Amino acid sequence: MTVISKPLISHEETLDPSDWQAMRSLAKRMVDDMFDYLETLRQRPVWQPVPKEVKESFGEPLPLTGEPVDAVYEEFRKRILPYPLGNIHPRAWGWVQGNGTPLGMMAEMLAAGMNTNLAGADHVANYVERQVIDWCKEMLGFPKDSSGLLLNGASEANLLALAVARNAEVDIDVRRDGLQETSRHLTVYGSVEMHSSVGRAVEVLGLGNKFLRRIPVDEKYRIDIGALQRTIESDVREGLRPICVIGNAVTTNTGAMDPLDELAKTATKYGLWFHVDGAAGALAYLSPELRPLLVGLERADSLAFDLHKWGYLQFEAGGLLIRDSKAHRRTFAPREDYLKHAERGAAGGEIWYSELGLQFTRSFRALKVWMALKTDGVDKLGRIIRQNVEQASYLAELINASPNLELMAPVALHVVCFRFTSPDLTDTQLNAVNEELLIRLQESGVALPSSTKIRGRFCIRCAITNYRSRQEDFDILVDHVLRIGKGLLAEGWAEKSA
Repeated sequence: MTVISKPLISHEETLDPSDWQAMRSLAKRMVDDMFDYLETLRQRPVWQPVPKEVKESFGEPLPLTGEPVDAVYEEFRKRILPYPLGNIHPRAWGWVQGNGTPLGMMAEMLAAGMNTNLAGADHVANYVERQVIDWCKEMLGFPKDSSGLLLNGASEANLLALAVARNAEVDIDVRRDGLQETSRHLTVYGSVEMHSSVGRAVEVLGLGNKFLRRIPVDEKYRIDIGALQRTIESDVREGLRPICVIGNAVTTNTGAMDPLDELAKTATKYGLWFHVDGAAGALAYLSPELRPLLVGLERADSLAFDLHKWGYLQFEAGGLLIRDSKAHRRTFAPREDYLKHAERGAAGGEIWYSELGLQFTRSFRALKVWMALKTDGVDKLGRIIRQNVEQASYLAELINASPNLELMAPVALHVVCFRFTSPDLTDTQLNAVNEELLIRLQESGVALPSSTKIRGRFCIRCAITNYRSRQEDFDILVDHVLRIGKGLLAEGWAEKSA
């Protein structure tokens, strides 16, 4: 027998608490504080600026020795908790953001406690994600034998979907040889209203933004099918290789819904991959009343969607579905020996999500989705999504009823773009007035819309993906917009900006 002399270790440390009971008490306080925080949202501003002294306090030196955890938690309560972006508030409608739920908060805690990695191996979390993906296929009209995975968001989903499309639509081994072996430039098509993440994706994939064709839209900001087909045919004549057409369900800017069924037919006609960016609107498919607006979604070869938007869950919870599971796996499956599957043991199991995307370290985001769907049910989610659409229509009615407000784009689903107006002001003056109006509205803490520009005109933009909003919240919004706008006119703001 070989005798090994053990080194003398005078003291071994740990990161577990020295007093479990004290940590348990603090944890209970944290949970109670956060439930109080969520229950009293309406009593606080939607958003407030971070004070200068708070910003400067985060320039402190690197901690070399620790502080008591109670003191650190107090700093969180005083310096961090009061100054969020505010998207959990009932009157938060900026960009396209969900709220998160109390249950989702607790699911995140449970997932963090397990702290399991969903790259692969044989453990239960992988089966939870597979269940969630199977439910998403059924929810969104995809076949059972399609594949998918949960991601940090639809921007990553767009990137992965275009990678699969690129590899599937060319007759070379892109993984081995790269795009240098292609004899023709590859082209991708979408409307001028498609999300900026698509442009980033074609750049990262080496396709080049120059070959992302931005097709004009009609008066409702939907892709022009005739212009799309003419562009495809022109590119073919020029010796280019069209590979993918992208449909929006819905656009981020105005909330327009591309004619997905017509896009599916066009993709079939020209032999192209059909991808749908459904980050902002795919989950409207859950509402039987709204589903007809998304006809064609179920014909997509790939679909990006976000459960942290209209699924109302905590960040991050995006998803991707791919109709051709073999093409999906071929694009990403690793070949290294240290990632080989085993027949038995911890490295066994049939589910290896590292073979379907870029991440080898993946959080257990599936748990909050699983718990939410099990608890609330798809029918209820569909009703709340429809409720948001009805609220958008109500806001549009309020805008149309006011002589000092102007709707700037048709309301297709949940995005409402409008501005304060006055007949004596030019567009340049109205841009300045509305920009200042939005800032003052945000700084008031009453509501948090964001902004955009439509045909050069500054707009206040509400994306209503908020399950906490009530009809009276939109009355409050309009009242404050009118009050602030009229106050700016009285101040002579338009003349100052001329």
